[in-house]
Amino acid sequence: MNNIEIFNETNEKIDEIVDLKDFIDYSVKYLKIDNPYFNIIFIDNEKIRQINKEYRNIDKETDVISFALEDDKTFNTDKFRFLGDIYISIDKAKSQAKNYGHSLKREICFLSIHGILHLLGYDHMNEEDEKIMFNLQEEILSSYGIKR
Repeated sequence: MNNIEIFNETNEKIDEIVDLKDFIDYSVKYLKIDNPYFNIIFIDNEKIRQINKEYRNIDKETDVISFALEDDKTFNTDKFRFLGDIYISIDKAKSQAKNYGHSLKREICFLSIHGILHLLGYDHMNEEDEKIMFNLQEEILSSYGIKR
């Protein structure tokens, strides 16, 4: 059973959220994650900038920030995996979709799977790890049918 919540904390209507749940369910199955609990929260540039400054000491907006809970064993049981929260800036998603020449749906799915992989411990701090993480992201997006 997946317990994945998607929240829109912006003043905008984000139509792409409707399809996002199916992509997330697909991604969870693809990654063989049993009984995950996590949230995806859409916010604006101002809010993500505040979060980035407070938690990463970087005073600028970013596209996605993940807060993983799995390192804290008090949150997890044998039955459930409490992975954490993923914050996505809808403003950044829109501008990046335009800059990369693809749909907002693709950008939102990309940022979501990027965040999920961070919750699972993947990172891109060095070239080798980046290759592994980015290849997996593209593999999942492509197998679901989301192309550039």
